[in-house]
Amino acid sequence: MRKVLLDTNIIIHREASVIKNNDIGALFFWLDKLHYEKCIHPATHVELNKHKDDNVREVIKIKISSYKTLQTLSPETDKIIEIRKSFDKTENDRIDTDLLKEVVSDRVDFLISE
Repeated sequence: MRKVLLDTNIIIHREASVIKNNDIGALFFWLDKLHYEKCIHPATHVELNKHKDDNVREVIKIKISSYKTLQTLSPETDKIIEIRKSFDKTENDRIDTDLLKEVVSDRVDFLISE
């Protein structure tokens, strides 16, 4: 089965109580139809726990149990360290590099972000 890693914003749009992006439904339709395993990174859990709305945070926490969370993380390679030095200026940048690292390491087939 092919794996797709979903960025935090994709999860938020998919699991929010208010629809903000209609394309997310079509995306999930095709991922299911093509039998892709939908994965999330442990950093996504951390980011979602920072959501300012307690109710949204609790609802999303329950809903994300339907996604496969990566249990181990890819090692830091020289190339990833170089990317981090050049581009990781914020916590969000660091998390983005964490996600890209899983693609570069061939642990997932695709990364979907907004």
